[in-house]
Amino acid sequence: MPRSVAVVTGASQGIGQATAIRLARDFPALVLVARNRAKLEETAEVAKAAGGEVLVIDADLARADAAQAVVDRTLAAFGRVDALLNIAGAVPQIDLFDMTDEQWDAGLALKLHGARRLTVAAWPALKVAGGSVVLMSGNSALVPKASYAAVGTINAAIVALAKAFSDRGIADGVQVNSVLPGPVMTGRRRSYLEHWAPLHKMSVEEATANFPKEAGIARYGEPGEIAELMAFLVSPAARWLTGSTLRMDGGEVKSV
Repeated sequence: MPRSVAVVTGASQGIGQATAIRLARDFPALVLVARNRAKLEETAEVAKAAGGEVLVIDADLARADAAQAVVDRTLAAFGRVDALLNIAGAVPQIDLFDMTDEQWDAGLALKLHGARRLTVAAWPALKVAGGSVVLMSGNSALVPKASYAAVGTINAAIVALAKAFSDRGIADGVQVNSVLPGPVMTGRRRSYLEHWAPLHKMSVEEATANFPKEAGIARYGEPGEIAELMAFLVSPAARWLTGSTLRMDGGEVKSV
């Protein structure tokens, strides 16, 4: 059995994919979870180049039964869970008054409840291993706006959830933190800009160039930069860091 096993959700694209590939250098075994199996296999091929074992699980974590199934398959394959990185979850950036109940529920089901269920399901194994958990939020948790109310609300809930898990983790020997990225240039970000640009009578190129200026930052972040932070958080060097919310956004949030 491998000595260390990391489970990464949302591993088919963006920050989740970058994190999975980065962790392949540190963990002898990875479990990659997302809904799109074809894209997961692409991530797995890159991760395998580091020499470790990779288990691919295509699962919809919005489903109530998915979390336990992921943990069961992980334990059957590797016998342990040392790190859990909850990255899955896209929430539509839609105005507060335009969001439907179905869109709210979809965002909550995957990003909040998916992470909650998976962390609960993995907790006994994490407790045995003295493991680490990271929950992906976003800096909109600190500055929710009407134009993307669901994103900010759900991200704020993720921060609170991570804090609650970390409180239990002090007694159980499980480290838990949350990460708040700012504007990172992913495929999802590009899709958002393609939608946003015509609404503001701009070309996609103009919108892409203008957004960092509007956000008061020098540039967009890169998925690999967030991945390095994630890798640090589940490394031995960060072991005493727990119950913390780490913001990495190029200085977009100006408050103390």
